[in-house]
Amino acid sequence: MDRPLAVRARGITKCFGDVVALDGVDLEVARGRIHGLVGPNGAGKTTLLGLLLGLAVADEGRLDILGVPIGRALTAPAGVAGFVDGPGLYPSLTARQNLAALAALGGRSAREAGVDDVLHEVGLTDVADDPARGYSLGMRQRLGLAAALLTEPRLLVLDEPSNGLDPAGKRQVHGVLGRLAANGTAVVLSSHRMDDLQALCSEVTVLATGRVAFSGPPPKLAAENGELDYRLITSDPEAARALALGTAGVRVVDGAAPRHDDAALVVRAHVPAVDELVVRLVGAGVALRELAPVVSPLEAAFLALTEQKETGG
Repeated sequence: MDRPLAVRARGITKCFGDVVALDGVDLEVARGRIHGLVGPNGAGKTTLLGLLLGLAVADEGRLDILGVPIGRALTAPAGVAGFVDGPGLYPSLTARQNLAALAALGGRSAREAGVDDVLHEVGLTDVADDPARGYSLGMRQRLGLAAALLTEPRLLVLDEPSNGLDPAGKRQVHGVLGRLAANGTAVVLSSHRMDDLQALCSEVTVLATGRVAFSGPPPKLAAENGELDYRLITSDPEAARALALGTAGVRVVDGAAPRHDDAALVVRAHVPAVDELVVRLVGAGVALRELAPVVSPLEAAFLALTEQKETGG
């Protein structure tokens, strides 16, 4: 059964003077799903997030958010929360005071709004009474997420939420977003990190020069890539090189291995050719100690797709 849509955009165009930021963009985000926006700098991601948050209006096209058609007013329906270009905070106030002030704007006390609960959820309880001016980038991102959670959003819009997060902080934020989606909240986030998209998103939209270059599940994007570069470390680098040169569909990429690692060999091939090379290595008694893509399949597909769009391919 199809889930109801939190976001439905058709033919969205947005210009700033002579600059076309978005050019006929279509986007669908189902409730209870995490949807990633990815693209090079200047691709239109922040502009699209701003439209979802009611910070700007489209010049052309139709945008429905949480079932409400968005008109020309700079506003978003109730139930939408998030931030672009980093969360807005009062630097002289503590995390707890920032959230209490936000709750007061909605006519609630800190206790009624659950300030302590959201601080705990994003992992800021221990620093809740420290001024925000001393927070690291990752801590400010988590405080911005906490501010959005206060409103109990049905659509959460986040711009690079993993910026500045250490591994523990990233795991905590990922857990929060996963729980929100499981409870029916739609999440739209932009990220430059392919590992975040792979771990979090059920669908991604790739923007290039203001247009949609791809939209669908991350595995489908990764599957659309052709050859990949693979790094091989074996017990006999010279024998491995000779076998690679003699395997159909495999090319040795000279100069691609790190200079400090003479044992590494980088080859370029489709998966079946790599499989054949592994069979030949094992048959020749050469131990395979490491085999991994130099760049993840998802990142390689993204780079190929956006470079093609930007060059007019």
